[in-house]
Amino acid sequence: MSPTLEIQKQLQVFEEGTVDLISKPELKSKLETASKEKKPLRIKYGADPSSPDLHLGHTVPLRRLRAFQELGHTIVFIIGDFTALIGDPTQRIQTRPMLSEDEVKQNAATYQEQVFRILDREKTEVRYNSEWLGKMTSAEFLQLTAQYTVARLLERDDFQKRYKKGSPIALVEFLYPLLQGYDSVVLHSDIEIGGTDQKFNLLMGRELQRVWNQPPQVVMTFPIIEGLDGVQKMSKSLNNHIALEDPPNEMFGKIMSLPDTLMESYYRYVSALPSEKIKEVMKAMKAGKIHPRDAKADLAEQIVGLYYSETEAKSARREFDQIFRDRGLPQEIPSVTLRVKQCDIVTLLKDSGLVESKGEARRLIEQGGVKVEQKKVTDPMTPIDLAQPVIVQCGKRKFAKVQYHAG
Repeated sequence: MSPTLEIQKQLQVFEEGTVDLISKPELKSKLETASKEKKPLRIKYGADPSSPDLHLGHTVPLRRLRAFQELGHTIVFIIGDFTALIGDPTQRIQTRPMLSEDEVKQNAATYQEQVFRILDREKTEVRYNSEWLGKMTSAEFLQLTAQYTVARLLERDDFQKRYKKGSPIALVEFLYPLLQGYDSVVLHSDIEIGGTDQKFNLLMGRELQRVWNQPPQVVMTFPIIEGLDGVQKMSKSLNNHIALEDPPNEMFGKIMSLPDTLMESYYRYVSALPSEKIKEVMKAMKAGKIHPRDAKADLAEQIVGLYYSETEAKSARREFDQIFRDRGLPQEIPSVTLRVKQCDIVTLLKDSGLVESKGEARRLIEQGGVKVEQKKVTDPMTPIDLAQPVIVQCGKRKFAKVQYHAG
């Protein structure tokens, strides 16, 4: 393949799925230089370990990074252990509580293991930004803060809204975009990618690189997918997420609970299927040739297979069908023993670990979400005899075989 055709092919891969690309001419120039010098581009992506788990929302940029690795480029994955102490103010309506160093370390410990379920470890440079941010002198820090004005920072949408409402903005939050931008200076980043909500922070990197007489990085943003509620972005704090660490059956079940309106978005950004295949599925579904439920089950099986095995994905689909379509029971139901021969259903749910509180148990019963021996229970005071094992279903996916044991 000629160098010109190779560059065009790479441009197509880089452009796929982007919302913002700043700018295409710069990207083309960087690709041409990389090809001529036989030197891979350095593509930066950062994640603050503000919680221990990555979810499917994180996989949107991570999947793109894997595609860039397959073109021969180097991914610089930054674990923001220093910036996590501050907390990214993006889309926050109030100041985020600062994490302790121990919390950050514990969360960061799980990140690499999860990230390398997608990225190629051999083509990934992992860095912690405490390497340089934690060692800055007072003079270096003041020099950094002098590169941007408060007026410019207040142009940021998040800060504007909070300022107009009179909501507090901590001074440390103003520093966050500067610190993230400085990461690009230290790493000599050629490209930085992130969600659309990160655009301000990514552009900051371009500006600071110019100050340090570096070629500005190309900025690429990708869509933020909605969570299980179909409204707000996927987030663990909103409890609408699908974690990479979710067991296969749970991951499959959560995907099946997605609103139909999210199908195309998840197929396009989460499934890792070729774009032509996705177009075929969407066309067939709109024409009524594929039932939305079957298309969603295919999607769930595909996604589970990405993070587990094809066998586990097929098993999760069979079990889901057995429970929800055929109204059967799971193949494996955990056993729980209690030291009482009889108790009310609320106590049983709480003591067996199916719910975290008796209040949650009552709410589920009122909503019709609790069954004993496949019969719905509607009275919180219903007594349950445990002399013989009973199968209890709590919500759509939690089951337990509960029985008395004298202990």
